Amino acid sequence: MVVGAATGATAAFISCPMEVATVRMSNDATLPIAERRNYTGVADVVKRIYKEEGVKAFYRGVTPFCQRAALVGVFQVATLDQFKELYANMLNQKKNSIPNVFCSAMTSGLIYSIVTMPLEASKNRMAGQKPDAATGKLPYTSTLQTLRKVSSNEGFLALYNGFLPYYMRCGGHTVCMFIIVQMLRDEYRKHMM
Repeated sequence: MVVGAATGATAAFISCPMEVATVRMSNDATLPIAERRNYTGVADVVKRIYKEEGVKAFYRGVTPFCQRAALVGVFQVATLDQFKELYANMLNQKKNSIPNVFCSAMTSGLIYSIVTMPLEASKNRMAGQKPDAATGKLPYTSTLQTLRKVSSNEGFLALYNGFLPYYMRCGGHTVCMFIIVQMLRDEYRKHMM
């Protein structure tokens, strides 16, 4: 669990600048015309963030991004084997078969999606935020403050807006990853034992 959390958080920290660029580009089209940044591509996003806001802006939302990635590592890896055992017993599946890994990975993906979606929402809000025109202050300052502010202003379930596509992404990623890992393990055992 510790290794999963540490590697997830480290990978998130390293990739945070590109995550901010992704959020900015994908959210830009949804803003009112007067508030759009009108990015023309990844190079434009990177250049403009650096020039207009500085290096710090590339790390807006880094804390919830790293927290989310750490929890993904923990829940994705820590629950898979338990679900493989459960489905082998409940559904009479052969443990480590493709159907067993598929069902287990979809369930692990569901668990980690439920746990991490509020952090994903916080990361997206923090990465895409603009300073207040009057005060110059950013509306979101920390993970906890973002979670509280969104919950109190929009309701707790606002943190789960877009859950189905998020789960499809997370579940699909988890299934592909663990099925490929299982196939590699099976090949390794076949040739090495």
